[in-house]
Amino acid sequence: MEEIVKFLKESGMYFIATVYGDKPKVRPFGTSEIFENHLYIQTGKKKDVFKQIVSNNNVEICAFNKDKWIRISGNLILDDRLEAKKYMLDKNPTLRSMYDENDDNTAVLYFEKGKAVIYSFTEDSKIIEF
Repeated sequence: MEEIVKFLKESGMYFIATVYGDKPKVRPFGTSEIFENHLYIQTGKKKDVFKQIVSNNNVEICAFNKDKWIRISGNLILDDRLEAKKYMLDKNPTLRSMYDENDDNTAVLYFEKGKAVIYSFTEDSKIIEF
């Protein structure tokens, strides 16, 4: 899982796809951390992306870095614990201007189980199940 987070952080930005009705919705994200052996992301509960994840927690992430790209798929689970929110915000201090672990907007979500595939034009794909 460390390799997944390293890839996402080196990419600087990744894109997360959700479903709204029968249409895909894609937007940029930047947070990813490992907490308690799970891959976590962070967003706001007031955002459409959060509402879409609550409605259908099956998501896919895609990022590109140098000559490789990664696709991560799985189900996201809300972790409303204070310590999970605090961990994510402490690791991503730029979010503190918008979020606080004590507000009722901060949402941290983790992959219940997932699969990442790292692709390359010049190497075999690498599959990481977590």
